[in-house]
Amino acid sequence: MTGVAGFVAVDSGGSGMRVVVGTVDGGARARRASREAVRTGDQGIDAGHFMEQLVPMVRAAVAEAGVSRLDAVAVGAAGFASLGDGLRAELPGALEREFGVRRVALVADAVTAYVGALGPVPGAVVAAGTGLIAIGTDLTRWRRADGWGHLLGDCGGGAWIGRAGLEAAMRAYDGRPEGSAELLARAEELFGPAPGLPGRLYPRPDRAAVLASFAPQVGACADADPVAADILRAAARHMADSAAAVCPAAGEPQVAVTGGLLNMGTPLVVSLDEELSKRLPHARRVRAAGDPLDGAVRIATDLAAGVLALPGDEAMLCVATEQRD
Repeated sequence: MTGVAGFVAVDSGGSGMRVVVGTVDGGARARRASREAVRTGDQGIDAGHFMEQLVPMVRAAVAEAGVSRLDAVAVGAAGFASLGDGLRAELPGALEREFGVRRVALVADAVTAYVGALGPVPGAVVAAGTGLIAIGTDLTRWRRADGWGHLLGDCGGGAWIGRAGLEAAMRAYDGRPEGSAELLARAEELFGPAPGLPGRLYPRPDRAAVLASFAPQVGACADADPVAADILRAAARHMADSAAAVCPAAGEPQVAVTGGLLNMGTPLVVSLDEELSKRLPHARRVRAAGDPLDGAVRIATDLAAGVLALPGDEAMLCVATEQRD
């Protein structure tokens, strides 16, 4: 088949889906986005709902990009590592039927975050937002640390910081040690009287997001409040612990931190730099080059060009490739 060959890169997460169509030589040519998150059910991520959203966006982007055929698709999906069985079983065949594409990479969003930040080099990336996960590779295998949710982990992430800040507020309300009157005042301003906080927080289905919404208050208090400052220093230690757990021990790996938590600024970032230097003296700290969609674009480009060098892993990055007749 002749004509302009292209690729599709997808970033699917809790805030919706983003799609890029491009070419190996020309890069991104067209973009589309949806604000509807893909549903999850008993079988994990709903492959049918995924395709319902993806197909019209890809068709429109392909027409805009002037691409006549698709050689590769890379899909980065939040929850893929633990909820991706349906996507693994159904998506390669569905994409072949809809678009004639037979090279498909299905990827955890932590991997697309890694590739977007560092590219295909040894290192570690900490993705820190409401939650927190670290992923690293020596280019022979992937390693992950944390990302277990706000009840079991995500230590150092936004929900963790917010919960620690609210705990300090409740300590101050009770008159216990290590409380913060400043955080108590901010908590009551946002959520109402302290005794009613458990009833307003525990039943919420979006509890992690509500906890994370208090993290900026901790950051705002950190310059003048030693309790808030200690919380951020502890968060930095947790983040460095996760980075150290996944970073290659040999060579000169790179380390990057991504995510909205960095917007908290100096009180967190300075402590994080110090902790990373102590825990990973052999690693080089770098600024993240791009985001998860950029990572999906890089994976799709390399897959289309036949030069994908990242390690395969059923839970983190799996490639389905079929030979055309």
